[in-house]
Amino acid sequence: MSMLRPTWRQLAAMLMLLPALASQAANPPADVQAVLPAGQTLLAWEAADLNRDGRPDAIMVSEAKAASEDDGPRLLQVLLRQPDGKLKAVVRSTRAVMCRQCGGIFGDPFEGVQTQAGGFTLLHYGGSNWRWRADFRFAWSRRDQTWQLVAVDSLSYHTSDPDQQKQQHARPPRDFGLINLADFDYENWQGRGQR
Repeated sequence: MSMLRPTWRQLAAMLMLLPALASQAANPPADVQAVLPAGQTLLAWEAADLNRDGRPDAIMVSEAKAASEDDGPRLLQVLLRQPDGKLKAVVRSTRAVMCRQCGGIFGDPFEGVQTQAGGFTLLHYGGSNWRWRADFRFAWSRRDQTWQLVAVDSLSYHTSDPDQQKQQHARPPRDFGLINLADFDYENWQGRGQR
């Protein structure tokens, strides 16, 4: 029984965080809402200095309001704070975030966005008996003035033996070349990009 206690505590902590995460997507600040395209529902957003200019920027993921269980694309937008204080969408992608059905039996694999200074990571988890996760990390390039794929970390395991995890850490230029966020496709990145 005592071996289960940490698991139950972790589960309880995660359940307590769910309302906070849901409320963040449901109640973004007015300047983030103003950039949300008509007919879209906000799935996630985060604020951070994404281009290292000292101003708070934002990143958001949305999908069509009519999307239920279909494979409609998700829209990722990077919003930069302009000198006048307004947010402006500078990069849009419909191939960066996995679709609702891409997670197998788990359904929607999108877990959210994690930000760090000058970049962000898109988090995905799914599977059935074979579980997997794929995290795509992007960083700001001062030279190219855009975000580029800098790491893909993935793991997989069978539920009958979760201690036998297969981890992969893909990095440029060994596993892929220069891939800008606008050109990134979660299904087609390995071996791609200029080297």
